[in-house]
Amino acid sequence: MSHIVTIQTEVRDPAAIIASCERLQLPPPVLGTAKLFATQATGWQVQLPAWRYPLVCQTETGQLHYDNFQGRWGAQQQLDQFLQRYAVEKTRLEARRQGHTLSEQLLANGSIKLTIQLGDPA
Repeated sequence: MSHIVTIQTEVRDPAAIIASCERLQLPPPVLGTAKLFATQATGWQVQLPAWRYPLVCQTETGQLHYDNFQGRWGAQQQLDQFLQRYAVEKTRLEARRQGHTLSEQLLANGSIKLTIQLGDPA
């Protein structure tokens, strides 16, 4: 039996942030305070390709802080790709934690189909 799930992502898991950066071949995230043009933000800093300022993930709140100046200082698609990968990696971590396995399939439209194989309930 299959089920369709919609996920609203809050970025709260440092392990999934790290795994996302690895899968996207980004530099490892750094915990600290980053300058975002006229402000600062503290959390896990992720350097997205060609972004002037890092993406800052505040895992306590699940919020993201960034300044890409409406796409002039960083492409929105890079952020979207990171969030998609984060959702996949968080799902993978939770599936493993519960004794399940996860497989993924990249679809032609850019979405990712995840299949969770339930572990032995015994």
